[in-house]
Amino acid sequence: MLRIYMLLLLVMLMWGLNVSALKVLVGAVDPILLTAFRIMTAGVAVLIICLAMGIFRLPRKDEWFTIFFIAIFNVILHHSFVAVGLTKTSGINAGLILGMVPLVTVMMTVIFLRQRVRWLRILGFILGFVGVAVTTLAGAGGIKAVSPGDLIVFLGVVVQGFSFVLISKLRPTFDPRLVTGYMLVVGSVFIFLLSQAFGANIQEITKLADWRLGSVFLFSAVFATAFGHMTYNYAIKKAGPAEAAIFLNMNTLFAITGAAVFLNETITVHHIAGFLLILCGIFLGTGAADNLAKRQRAH
Repeated sequence: MLRIYMLLLLVMLMWGLNVSALKVLVGAVDPILLTAFRIMTAGVAVLIICLAMGIFRLPRKDEWFTIFFIAIFNVILHHSFVAVGLTKTSGINAGLILGMVPLVTVMMTVIFLRQRVRWLRILGFILGFVGVAVTTLAGAGGIKAVSPGDLIVFLGVVVQGFSFVLISKLRPTFDPRLVTGYMLVVGSVFIFLLSQAFGANIQEITKLADWRLGSVFLFSAVFATAFGHMTYNYAIKKAGPAEAAIFLNMNTLFAITGAAVFLNETITVHHIAGFLLILCGIFLGTGAADNLAKRQRAH
């Protein structure tokens, strides 16, 4: 199990630093166009890895519908919202808001799957959203300090949480790692068409020929997105959803630390307070606290 935990920690480090990587990339290339190429690269990488692992096969007709339906929320909307939002907010704020994914996912299961909720989870929901509010309202601007980017990134969190509910309801009949590859490739095609509809200049991609931007792009696409998602899907089966949710807290910590180190952004008392509140919210809201208490009673 130690090996699984080390893999999860590595993925959280990659995902956290990926926020800073995307912040750099969307400053150079149109965010929607960049997302299309990044997701396509990640999807192809996943399919190649699946081929090497011997789990590759073509989907059946009915499975294509499942792939497309989930890809709308998990790939097209989520990645587009995050990319656009990052052009309008700080890397630190985006990292903290993205840390709400596990909490929002649990809320979605409560709303759409009619799961019963203990009062500790309700308290977790409240603490998590207060944490985001403290983060986005940081500074003297009050409610005016909330940037459009904060709201757009949060929309990205909401649609991803909803996509996880869809995945639980519409389980394909083949390996989830292979599904991930197909979803990324299918989603990237539609994101590219969306970028062209908004008038993005495809020649901007040539900026990635610069070795610095190209290196950041490959890290984001191949390591953070392709390897990260495949490894997380594998690890969550071995460690369990509650333990995996705890590790997502580290994603947020690495994201705000990366923004401070690589983007020279300032971490304020508001950010620290927001992070601690989100941390407590996830611990209570995802049911990790309940599971821990049950284990202690069992012993």
